[in-house]
Amino acid sequence: MYSLERTRGDKNVKLKDTVQSWLTSALNDPITKILAKKSHLTKTQLETLLIDILSENIAGKSLKYDEKARLRLIKSKISRGAFNRTLKQAKDNVVKAIYTVLLLGYLGIFESTTLDPYLEIANKLNTYMEAYKNIPNQGRELNEHLKVIEMIREELETSLKHLSNP
Repeated sequence: MYSLERTRGDKNVKLKDTVQSWLTSALNDPITKILAKKSHLTKTQLETLLIDILSENIAGKSLKYDEKARLRLIKSKISRGAFNRTLKQAKDNVVKAIYTVLLLGYLGIFESTTLDPYLEIANKLNTYMEAYKNIPNQGRELNEHLKVIEMIREELETSLKHLSNP
């Protein structure tokens, strides 16, 4: 079990270090950056939402909002209230995005061929995620797998950048 109170000399990695390391990696991922840039979420809202959803899985226990607020990447402390406000804004933006997708589906827009490039990107993203899930442990197979993942990532980046330009 992770604890916010563990010292750095302890064998176990602190929850804060683990969560912040994962957040840094996720938020600095090139594909995440491209997708986040065009999403309805600010970087702070995305970070807060990820902490809210994933920190308890990593901790293996329920966390209070003041504990979650301490997991943010910023150096200065933020209050539980500020964390909760940002979290509410993030959740509101996610709900609005989902309603937008539902509205477009209801109005028949998804049947339009103009959305085909976006659907292709969604399929490529799925392929990318599956490739990550199935990484072998070692050896030549691992190196080949990593090369394939890198090719998919580069293709995704190029496609997303192309779609991002009107």
